[in-house]
Amino acid sequence: MPTEAQIAGGHKATLNNPNASDEAKQHSRQVLDNEFNGGDVPKSGDNEDKNPGNVAGGLKATLKNPNVSEEAKESAKERLDNM
Repeated sequence: MPTEAQIAGGHKATLNNPNASDEAKQHSRQVLDNEFNGGDVPKSGDNEDKNPGNVAGGLKATLKNPNVSEEAKESAKERLDNM
C-alpha cells in the first residue's frame, strides 16, 4: 500500500507533467490542498522500511548507468560509502 508521501508525490508529478490534462492537474491540486496540506508531507520513512541490500543495489546501478550525470554518480558513491 502506498504511503502518504508516495500518493502526494504522484499528484505532484501530475502537476509537473506537460502531457497531463488541465482536469487531471486541477484534481491533483485539489487532492494536495485538501488532503495533504498543499503537498507538505513528510518523506516516506527515509530508509526505515527499505531493504539495505536493495538500496545498495540501486546505488550501484546508478554508478554503472551511462545515462546518469556525474553529479548523481558522486552522490550515489558517497551514499554507498556511508552505508
